[in-house]
Formats: sequence, C-alpha cells, structure tokens
Amino acid sequence: MANEKAYVNVEHADGIATIEFFHPQSNSLPADILAALAKAIEAEGANVATKLIILRSAGEKVFCAGASFDELAAITNEEQGLRFFLGFAAVINAIRKAPKFVIARIQGKCIGGGVGLAAAADYAIATEGSDIKLSELSVGIGPFVVGPAVERKLGLSAFSQLTIDATQWRSADWARKNGLFAELHNDSLGMDNSIKRLANTLSNASPDAMREIKKVLWEGTEHWDALLKERATISGRLILSEHSKAFIEKFKTHKA
Repeated sequence: MANEKAYVNVEHADGIATIEFFHPQSNSLPADILAALAKAIEAEGANVATKLIILRSAGEKVFCAGASFDELAAITNEEQGLRFFLGFAAVINAIRKAPKFVIARIQGKCIGGGVGLAAAADYAIATEGSDIKLSELSVGIGPFVVGPAVERKLGLSAFSQLTIDATQWRSADWARKNGLFAELHNDSLGMDNSIKRLANTLSNASPDAMREIKKVLWEGTEHWDALLKERATISGRLILSEHSKAFIEKFKTHKA
C-alpha cells in the first residue's frame, strides 16, 4: 500500500456512516487528512439520515501513527505550528460535538494522535496487538492537544504514565483495562462482528435518546474549543525547538 494515495472516504448503509482514512506512512495524519476527517465527521453529525458514525482506518497493523513527520519537519514558525496542531483539535471537537455516537474500529497500533482519536471516540473496539504509545515527549513536545481526550477516557494516572514514559508501548489489554478500549478481540473477524452487532442495535435506537446521552457523556467539555487551541499553541511553539528538529531529522534519516 506504500504507493497508494492518502484518502478519507465515507460510505453509508442502513443509517450507518463509515468514515475510513488512509495514509501510506502507517496511517499518519497530515493536515489535509485531518481537515477531511473533521469535515466528514461534522457532515455526518448534521446528516439527518445518519444515526451512527464508525471511524476506521485502512490496513491491518497500524490504526494511526499520529502526526505526519514530514509536515512537522516543514514547520518554520509558530503560526504554522498552531495551524497544524489545530487540525487535531478540529477532529476531536468534531467528534465531541457530533450528536451521534462515534464508534472507533482499532485494528492495530495507536501512536500519539492515534491514541487521541481512539480516546475521543464514544466507544472503541480493538484487536489484540493494538498497543498504544504517547510518544510526544520524546519528540520534544507533549500530548497537549489530545491530552484532554485521553485524560477524560483513561483518567489522570494512566494519562500521566503514557505521557511521562513516552517511549514505552502499553499493550492493548492495558488500554482495555484502563478504559480506552471498550472491547478487545482476538482477531479482526471478532472485532468486526462485534461492531456490526452494536451498529445494528444502535441504528435502531432512538436518535433523540442517543443525542441526549451523548450530551451527558461529554458534559464539562464545553470549553474545549478554547482549551485545545491553547494546547495547540504550546505544541506549535515547542515543535520549533532544537530538540524537536533534531529528533525529527534523526527519525526521517533512520526511516530513509
């Protein structure tokens, strides 16, 4: 899949909108993919025919590798940095504000922003091997933008563990026990069967009831528009540091 082009696709069936994203670099998230994801989620949130949103990525081994290192390397000033990290804020806020449940299909590893997507989802179903890592500190920044979503879902203790020990992978079972994943299955077949069962059930549930439940579940996050912008400002500044630039260059050289 290395030569394929990145995309965000939306498919509809029986009141269920499935939003799938792909990037040839381990489903990383450049600005255009982030913008397309936010736009698709917002559109399906407003679509009266959509009762449920499923968020998934293509491929098998990696759900999402987080921020695009190519784009991080290209940031030369704080304004560009803010604009890039606001892309993650837009996706998280789109999920938060959508009056529909967002179910995440996690078929592989989650890194940085990928953990943020899983945490922002209302319900995440994963497979064994979907290990997680918040690697931002090792890059010279921190999980500032995704942090509120991760802390909300896992609690401060687990969030701090992921944040401070930034090079350490946590197992999918650790993620399930700490609340990131609602379900963990042995393989993709089991995961997909469970997603199908839940989606069919929810597609026949009351849209009004689900909308009111989502309001309750996200109560206390009304300030996130401002909060995530503040956090994006911090990341946008730190990514310009010599530490960050050296790490990104070393990473890209090693990958090459």
